[in-house]
Amino acid sequence: MNADRQLDMFSGAGFVADGAGPEDHGRPALDPSTLSDAALIEALPAAGALDAPALAAEAGRRKLIAAEPALGALCRRFKGFGRHAVVAEQIASMTALACIGGRQAADVVGRAIAEDVVQGPGLPAAMAAAAALGSRLPAEVVLACLRHPNPTVRADACRLARPSAGVVAVLIDLLDDLHDGVTAVAACALGRMGRDEARNRLIRLLANTPSAEAIDAFARIADDDAVILLGRLAQRCPDLAGAVLDALDECELPRAAVVAAGVRRRLG
Repeated sequence: MNADRQLDMFSGAGFVADGAGPEDHGRPALDPSTLSDAALIEALPAAGALDAPALAAEAGRRKLIAAEPALGALCRRFKGFGRHAVVAEQIASMTALACIGGRQAADVVGRAIAEDVVQGPGLPAAMAAAAALGSRLPAEVVLACLRHPNPTVRADACRLARPSAGVVAVLIDLLDDLHDGVTAVAACALGRMGRDEARNRLIRLLANTPSAEAIDAFARIADDDAVILLGRLAQRCPDLAGAVLDALDECELPRAAVVAAGVRRRLG
């Protein structure tokens, strides 16, 4: 992404979608539940504000993999319309793709972000879908999103970050972010990359707001003391014992197997 396109993700003049088109006025909305899969897919790319949200939601509810290209086409139709206002059709498309899941859905969402199809106020929803799907975004797009003024975009960019010198440097900076949610996911991202800079923040997370994500990240930078801490966490938070055991089983330290065996004995 060049500098001009990076700025386009966040600001700039644009058009605001005008809601229902002329063909929508004076007719009732479609009932997606009455449509066959084929008819639903056919209706999606050209749907307006009257029908698109319900059509997309129905495709998501059915987990209709064949609808993923049509959902992408619906989203692309409104490129340039969302710099200053949310485009309901785009949000509906991103949400439905996240519900359907799979690699193709992840790629469709990733392209919508990387090609600036979804911009401005719609970007948080697109990034949330990308994070849920594990979309692979270009490094320059991730870097732009890590610096985004919206903390939810920064947080989801952390979840999508892959190791590179530039990304690691920004993630380390985000350990001091003003929003705790961002610092938490930045620490988890660094832990997954094997970066010891995340250790203290991850220890605080496990003490105060433990999660499977933090456990997995912490285990990747674990020493013997960290392995013992994870074993104690499994005893303190039985609902997270499964995540602890998964992390310990992946850990190559000899003590990890001993601690995992102790956790399993305590769990019966």
